[in-house]
Amino acid sequence: MFDLIVRHCTLPDGRSHQDIGISKGRITALHPAIAGNAAQEIDAAGHLVSPPFVDAHFHMDSTLSYGQPRVNQSGTLLEGIALWGELKPHLTQDAIIERALRYCDWAVAKGLLAIRSHVDVCDPRLLAVEALLQVKQQVKPYLDLQLVAFPQDGVLRSPGALAQLTRALDMGVDVVGGIPHFERTMADGAESVRILCELAAERGLRVDMHCDESDDPLSRHIEILASQTHRLGLHGRVAGSHLTYMHSIDNYYVSKLLPLIKEAGVAAIANPLINITLQGRHDTYPKRRGMTRVPEMLAAGIDVAFGHDCVMDPWYSLGSGDMLEVAHMGLHVAQMTGQAAMRQCFEAVTTTPARILGLQGYGLDVGCHADFVLLQARDPVEAIRLRATRLAVVRRGQVIARTPPTVATLSLPQRPSTIAWSL
Repeated sequence: MFDLIVRHCTLPDGRSHQDIGISKGRITALHPAIAGNAAQEIDAAGHLVSPPFVDAHFHMDSTLSYGQPRVNQSGTLLEGIALWGELKPHLTQDAIIERALRYCDWAVAKGLLAIRSHVDVCDPRLLAVEALLQVKQQVKPYLDLQLVAFPQDGVLRSPGALAQLTRALDMGVDVVGGIPHFERTMADGAESVRILCELAAERGLRVDMHCDESDDPLSRHIEILASQTHRLGLHGRVAGSHLTYMHSIDNYYVSKLLPLIKEAGVAAIANPLINITLQGRHDTYPKRRGMTRVPEMLAAGIDVAFGHDCVMDPWYSLGSGDMLEVAHMGLHVAQMTGQAAMRQCFEAVTTTPARILGLQGYGLDVGCHADFVLLQARDPVEAIRLRATRLAVVRRGQVIARTPPTVATLSLPQRPSTIAWSL
């Protein structure tokens, strides 16, 4: 007797007519035509069942704060930073918690069940840290929230930031963050990477740094991060986020850089929606895209994930927590329109970020947590194309969100009465 059976599923690897049997919150059977009964059955009707979406890079302390204290009129990174600086003194824990919980509701409805969120530690009160630690515990039954201690104003540049970052880790924040390109000098940036990586090594923690989020071709902090990762034996525990400067550097330097990143086991996290919006602002034409070299890194064997970064905050006035929208933009900007490449973009919002975050029990295999999303699509490419409706979202074997199928009704002579945009 199963608690739940989902029948007639198509899986991301192309297997069809699969049934998924679930007992006590785990997948206990996965094959065609499972025999036996269940307390509940769902007919997937050939639709795609995917592991849940994972956002490897987000800022939950600022999400849904759009318009506070005012709207970012220019849409630029610098005005967004200035707005956040104006807003920080007026933040309250209750407001941060309310906005974060509302965003988690959005995320669950979109099948997004794991988020790595950077949290600003440059406020001496650490209000956002305390607030998001509360949120982390509150959403734990239905969403994995991993927190990064992020010195938004620079760990060396901002007075007291290193002590505050250390205190945040003591309070239970999971990952060491940094922003070396925002330090006052390149040398300070390199020093910040060394200090923060050593801190992570001492504590056995992961590292995720905003790194080279710049159009400056002379920015070089990812090579420092890879070097420190290798020196300290942090292989497989470090990620460089953004890396937008890679659209500005020459190919010869890239030919040396990618093997260094691969050797160190450093992952890359691109944020397509934000990267192409905020970068290249000083260009006239030709105008740089601003996103990192995703296909080249994948070809080099480097893990690359996509993040949403921001939703309705001082930096980005759009977004809804839809990781398929992120994959859709990443696919286009990176010119990854081959069949295999489009599937890699789907993996960049599912299995790859799950690996980067170190999620345990993630996946569609017997023994894994019964966490998955039933999508109104037949395969990963169609899911991205349609930003497919999440027909059902399952967490530990329980259906926690449903959305009716997207179907349009037509009143046209000699044409079908309904369409769902599928071939």
